[in-house]
Amino acid sequence: MTFTPIKNKQAIKIAVVITIGVLLALLILRSEKPHLADEDHGYAEAEMQASTNEPPKHGEPGHHHATDHLLPTPRSEAEHGHEPQPPEIMKGRHGGKLFSQAGFELEVTIFEQNRSPEFRIYTYQDGKPLDAASSSVNIQLARLGAEPQQFSFIKENDYLKSNTAVIEPHSFNVEIMAKHNNQTYHFNYAQIEVRTKITDKQVQHNGIEVLTAGPAKIMTTLHLQGEVKLNADKSVVVVSRVGGIVETVNANAGDTVKKGQVLASVSSQSIADMRSDLLAAQKRVGLAKATYEREKQLWEEKISAQQDYLQADLNLQEAKINLARIQQKLSALGADPNGQTRYAIRSPIDGVITNKQISQGQVVSEVDRIFEVVDLSTVWVEMFIYAKDINVVKVGQKVTVKASAFDANAVGTIAYVGALVGAQSRTAMARVTLNNVDRTWLPGLPVNVELISDEIEVPLAVSVEGVQQLRDWTVVFGRYGDYFEARPLILGRGDERYVEVLEGFKIGDQYASGNSFLIKADIGKAGASHDH
Repeated sequence: MTFTPIKNKQAIKIAVVITIGVLLALLILRSEKPHLADEDHGYAEAEMQASTNEPPKHGEPGHHHATDHLLPTPRSEAEHGHEPQPPEIMKGRHGGKLFSQAGFELEVTIFEQNRSPEFRIYTYQDGKPLDAASSSVNIQLARLGAEPQQFSFIKENDYLKSNTAVIEPHSFNVEIMAKHNNQTYHFNYAQIEVRTKITDKQVQHNGIEVLTAGPAKIMTTLHLQGEVKLNADKSVVVVSRVGGIVETVNANAGDTVKKGQVLASVSSQSIADMRSDLLAAQKRVGLAKATYEREKQLWEEKISAQQDYLQADLNLQEAKINLARIQQKLSALGADPNGQTRYAIRSPIDGVITNKQISQGQVVSEVDRIFEVVDLSTVWVEMFIYAKDINVVKVGQKVTVKASAFDANAVGTIAYVGALVGAQSRTAMARVTLNNVDRTWLPGLPVNVELISDEIEVPLAVSVEGVQQLRDWTVVFGRYGDYFEARPLILGRGDERYVEVLEGFKIGDQYASGNSFLIKADIGKAGASHDH
């Protein structure tokens, strides 16, 4: 069978297209992703991956015992679920790393569902599960920049459980020694995560600042929310001390009043009755006095008995007592004993009327709240402090109060710190007294409060610039030789420069500060796994 020239040309074109496609695929596969900028090239040589990607030396990350089994199997659901590293070690039936030697098999897992991470060890003989108690296991765990950590185990169900939690990150070299039937077995493996390799040249060229963790002086600043309140010590509710009908109202809400100024007057039957009683009492005193003087004269002239004189003296004293009682009652009400039946309601302090509940012709009683007068020359600012900060806040400390609605600030002093923590809010209340002569701070105004405590020295602190968020951790990237590795921290007090470290780092450890975000980006680009 022969081909026509046209068909030969079509075959040649198809071959050319296929050849070009193959060449393009090879070029794509050979292309490299960019890394941190290097001093001599556009991007540095990629040395940021886990050591398991290169043939490891003994004792370095990635080294495996000669008896380790390698099988590219998918990660089990019992593991963390983060992006995995390239699998190397054979997986056991519980999703852990499986090692074997001379028929003895050991599976190691890190279990952390609803509890702190812990090692769990399962043992087998020729593929059959062994009683966990028939083997003894010890693990030595080596981390960058830390002393080796020893783990012993106790039996629980069908496995051995470590006596100590396996703290994050799970990046370490593991040495396993197991004993069964008088035989000793050794296994080891490396598990690498949140780690990247950066040379000194790369550190310098990318401007990564490396600092050493140690003591620092911290100015503790609390940023609190508050609200302006009336000064309750200078706020008075005015009531009518007697019931009656309002005849005049001389002040309105918003008016500035002086102490003793008449705000309103009430025509009161009670006042009229007391003034009638006062007149009657005055008459009785006059009559009793005349009787007393007459009886005294008769007794001195030996005309009447002494008993009549003494009785007249008693009646006079009782009349005077009754008169004084009525006068004191009128005086306590603020009524003029010699005035009319009107009762004048007066301001008890200098201030501003903030509330008025009275009008002409209204019937008022002794308990009606008819005016509220407030001295606004000072106000309170109340703020709520979280339980963790209560020990920082002390009476006498200076605070800066800033209005959130407009540009205004003032300096005040903490006058009161509550002794109780709210059951619902879990906060305590603190109060600041502010001068308010110009009435800048109106009650109800929301404010921001900054409290700066005395400068304190903490034993261990890191730069705020070096703190990053990675996964659900707060971390710094510790430097160990050419490696940077995330170290989760528990932090305490801090200011704009430094933050106290409570757990997770040691004095003298080096870490990335300035431009530490480049390390975070490189770790994320490399696909930081969480292999269990």
